[in-house]
Amino acid sequence: MKKTLMASVAAFALASPAFAAGHLAFAEGEGEFNWDSYKAWAESAPDLSGQQLTIFGPWLTPEDGYFSNMLAYFNEATGAEAVYTGSDSFEQQIIIDAEAGSAPNIAVFPQPGLASGMAGDGFLSPLPEGTADWTRDNYAAGQSWVDLGTYADADGNDNMYGFFFNVNLKSIVWYSPENFEDAGYEVPESMEDLKALTQQIAADGETPWCIGLGSGAATGWPATDWVEDMMLRTQEPGVYDEWVANTIPFTDERVLAAIDEFGWFARNDDYVAGGAAAVASTDFRDSPKGMFTSPPQCYMHRQASFASAFFPEDVVVGEDADFFYLPGFAEKDLGSPVLGAGTLLGITNPSDAADAFMTFLQTPFANEIMMAQTGFLTPHKGVNLAAYNNDTLRKQGEILLGATTFRFDASDLMPAAVGQGSFWTGMVDYTGGKSAADVAAAIQTSWDAAK
Repeated sequence: MKKTLMASVAAFALASPAFAAGHLAFAEGEGEFNWDSYKAWAESAPDLSGQQLTIFGPWLTPEDGYFSNMLAYFNEATGAEAVYTGSDSFEQQIIIDAEAGSAPNIAVFPQPGLASGMAGDGFLSPLPEGTADWTRDNYAAGQSWVDLGTYADADGNDNMYGFFFNVNLKSIVWYSPENFEDAGYEVPESMEDLKALTQQIAADGETPWCIGLGSGAATGWPATDWVEDMMLRTQEPGVYDEWVANTIPFTDERVLAAIDEFGWFARNDDYVAGGAAAVASTDFRDSPKGMFTSPPQCYMHRQASFASAFFPEDVVVGEDADFFYLPGFAEKDLGSPVLGAGTLLGITNPSDAADAFMTFLQTPFANEIMMAQTGFLTPHKGVNLAAYNNDTLRKQGEILLGATTFRFDASDLMPAAVGQGSFWTGMVDYTGGKSAADVAAAIQTSWDAAK
């Protein structure tokens, strides 16, 4: 390659005017980054001088700026001109572009369903050879990520098309450390402990949980997350996959059991702020605020990593609020499953630059640059956790690295009529008193109609 990075710090700085010019976000040697991984990759990277790499996705301001900051290091090492463009109508536009033969080199998909469909239509190219093996070896719960990025092509042959880059967590429980300390409660290490803690708080005359399903037209979705987490804590991951694919129906007794595990918490008046009748009508954004009243209206709130955005303004995460991993049942020995979501990148217009960029994303450095700037989480086992922007992200990253299994939000993978329809409304009906069997039957009927 024409543009190489020198091995020594001094030579590197002299050979890279871009650093001196200051157009890269972090100068060489700054931050908690694995600069050696960047230099090693750059020294073996192809010379892409004059080649453009187009990347299209859903990230808008400020996320697009963070991603572009990372792209600058790829450009510096290869001579390429990688450019990212974001759109709030990405999911519609990428299909239009692909069908018109004007797709970008790389597309950033907000969930696997769209990528899978485009692979089946022949609009995606397989990732560079060896990507699946690298992912198995270098991502925590590596096989999970391979599976989530592997789809059938137009001929029904499976290939890895999607590389996950940026993940979020849903398997966490928020609480107030001060409230726990005042009451003498300890963070539970198993689901059995969590249930015992729930019963203890209620026996003490307090309310264990704040749960709210309200979300306008999307009311009910927080309950689907609960059920998905319970599926992963009561059944092997393969059963979860069969459920998502409807290979087993919603009415399967294992699905009903997961729904009723959610009901154990949400349908007991003594366990939920406002009583079970308030669960469906309480807005999910207002629900966690009960942990921070005096006296507290509740002690715990199960919600994804973004829940802190809805805490009162004076609440400091890491001090006034903290979280713990939603544990599994010790007696079931199903490991440490994690539920979440995330973005994956796929090649929609193959080129040498596209292949090179996909390998660049495998470096600890590419991940760490993102970790340092924003709420980016990675399952990459080689990153320096100190690179995370704050302690909260670092702790979430540690949970992700401790996962033995990762599964994507099931409702996002189901047909829209189910995942963003009958599953949501069914959970509202369930918290209102309908049986799991009746609710599941109605959801399955809607699924059959969508086929």
